[in-house]
Amino acid sequence: MTPLERRTVSSLALLYSFRMLGLFMVLPLLALYAADLPGADPLTIGLALGVYGLSQALLQIPLGWLSDKLGRKPVIVGGLLVFALGSVVAGMAETIEGVVVGRALQGAGAIASTVMALVADLTREEQRTKAMAIVGMSIGLSFAMALVLGPLVAAAGGLSAVFWFTTVLAIVGVAIVLLLVPTPPVGQMYDEVGARRGLFARSLQDAGLLRLNFAVFSLHFVLMALFLVVPGLLLEVAGLDRNSHWMVYLPALLLSIVGMVPMMIMAERKGRLHAMFLLAIVLLILAMTVISAPASPLLLYLGMWLFFVGFNYLEATLPSLVSKMVFAGGKGTALGVYSTCQFLGAFAGGALGGWLLKSGGASLLLGCCLGLSALWLVVFLPTNSLLGAPAAARGE
Repeated sequence: MTPLERRTVSSLALLYSFRMLGLFMVLPLLALYAADLPGADPLTIGLALGVYGLSQALLQIPLGWLSDKLGRKPVIVGGLLVFALGSVVAGMAETIEGVVVGRALQGAGAIASTVMALVADLTREEQRTKAMAIVGMSIGLSFAMALVLGPLVAAAGGLSAVFWFTTVLAIVGVAIVLLLVPTPPVGQMYDEVGARRGLFARSLQDAGLLRLNFAVFSLHFVLMALFLVVPGLLLEVAGLDRNSHWMVYLPALLLSIVGMVPMMIMAERKGRLHAMFLLAIVLLILAMTVISAPASPLLLYLGMWLFFVGFNYLEATLPSLVSKMVFAGGKGTALGVYSTCQFLGAFAGGALGGWLLKSGGASLLLGCCLGLSALWLVVFLPTNSLLGAPAAARGE
């Protein structure tokens, strides 16, 4: 990479990680801390947890189109300011409804597609995949940091302190955009990155892409639903004070790398991509089976480790599968649809998961997650279900 490309990738990866850190930090907290707010029940807490996904899903592609007209940096700065406003609203909220509004505003600062478009504007084609992979890895890093940092910040100042902390992260993000991120030359934009209106129907009719969109929807549905249950289990089964939950999340995440790396090696170097993909889904099913009735804290920790192994492997693998399977010229559109399905999964996992938890308890919620995961496994069981024939090979 050239010095300009290194500066671009490092600054945008930092920006992306700051923003996602602010969204992820509440994951291990809302089920515990929001219960103290007036009007809180499993349904409203689930809505607060997942509503950011709805506003993200609705605005991600339109804001990407807007950045084509106004420029990338103005849209990114505007999105960060909306995110900061949402954090302030949530931080000042005295009811669960206020937190829901704040979280919806946080999600309305939907800049992920615009950030990726800016990466493309400022990198050469031969470096673009590497650059996007580096920015994408920042999501995984921010997820791991959030599960640890969130409980630590909440221990010091409660849930409101976490939202004020994310406000600071958003303002720092604005400074990064204005001071560190290069500005692309006028007119330098790339069609293969942004979503294109004329290709949506084609993306939605491609069976392979539909399977991957269903996969990422299911993955993030299960993630959100699980974090409605796991914090309470850490209190009840493991007897851990809510301020100490980071001591479970940190080793579970670190040890998940031990399980994930061999799977990636088998997939990439041994040609076992399909087998490892199915194994990751099986790990999620095993994890939820264990978590649904943990007989001891050790089994609960084992279930969490199995979940993080499967989740991290799939989270890292799915976007690359989309980019490999997509038809020529449709990468930006396919990834836009994919991201929308990801955020819709997060919304459904929080909102529907909260309703299920309120209606039938943790057993009903986890049972539905198991059913969804089993359907996911069946969909991908055929050997040609995963990159059976890349789009180029099908003559598209």
